[in-house]
Amino acid sequence: MSHLNILVNLPAGFFTSPALTGAFARLAQHGTVRTTSHDTAEQITNDLAWADVVLMWSWPILDNMLLDAAPRLRFSGQLDITQRAARIALDRGLPVSVTRRAFSPAVAEMALGLILNTLRKISVHQGAMRTGTEQWVAGFPEDIDPDERELSGRAVGLIGFGAVGQRLCELLQPFCCHLCTYDPFVPEGVAERAGVRRTDLHTLLAASEVVVLCAASNAGTAHLLAAPEIALLPPRAVLVNVARAALVDTPALIARLRQGDLYAALDVFDQEPLPADAELRTLPNAFLTPHRAGGILDSVSRLLNQLIDDLEAYLDELPRTHALAESWLPSLDA
Repeated sequence: MSHLNILVNLPAGFFTSPALTGAFARLAQHGTVRTTSHDTAEQITNDLAWADVVLMWSWPILDNMLLDAAPRLRFSGQLDITQRAARIALDRGLPVSVTRRAFSPAVAEMALGLILNTLRKISVHQGAMRTGTEQWVAGFPEDIDPDERELSGRAVGLIGFGAVGQRLCELLQPFCCHLCTYDPFVPEGVAERAGVRRTDLHTLLAASEVVVLCAASNAGTAHLLAAPEIALLPPRAVLVNVARAALVDTPALIARLRQGDLYAALDVFDQEPLPADAELRTLPNAFLTPHRAGGILDSVSRLLNQLIDDLEAYLDELPRTHALAESWLPSLDA
């Protein structure tokens, strides 16, 4: 395959972003690049039949019907992939590379930022300063809010210890936190080598002052934190979700937040965009961001360039850094 037909099926903004000009120039060195933004199988069928290579996000799913209609396809590079699509590709022996972990550094940094913001109430102070309603120290130290705390030395529980959890663990090291994790799929020894204690979910929830969700959303994690689990969180605990909203029973979380003895920092929601009249917007102990944890240009450039790295490795018959493997399946979203 000296001259390739390369289909790049991504949101239209990828093709106009100056940050990605270099990546598309790299691709053009390997053949003819066709750019599309198809959302459905019907839309992509003809272009996929033309392609030797496809680079895409995770939709439309490359199912058996689509792959049967794409006899030239030899390599698939995806920014993300579902369990179903991964299973199909593995069963067919189609070389697939997935660079979803390129989001992980940014997501981990966002998690750290949300932890610090919530503990130190940074955005509360910022908002008050903007409106002129800030409270200056008047009766120090009696007027200090006891819920405004430092992170150093806190007990932190990480639900999920994949790429995001492991990077967040590294970022937390200078804070000398007492770290534990719940992840039944992480290989033996991974957490221990990072100095993190493995435990069961309920023990983690009851013992942690800060809990961070960074697990995949699939059948095994749907409403992982339901009302009984949310009730285990200690008073004044901080729950951070930079993973998927489906991991949490949102009505149960709202009910606990109404009590005023829990803080939540949420980057993901059951409905996105979050409705303007959503109760979460009204709760002073809920700190909200609009699904921005991984979505920065550093991530986007890394995602695409890593796919091209693996394509070039495939063409040179070298090992691929981001090759999809059977062991990935539990960590993928449904």
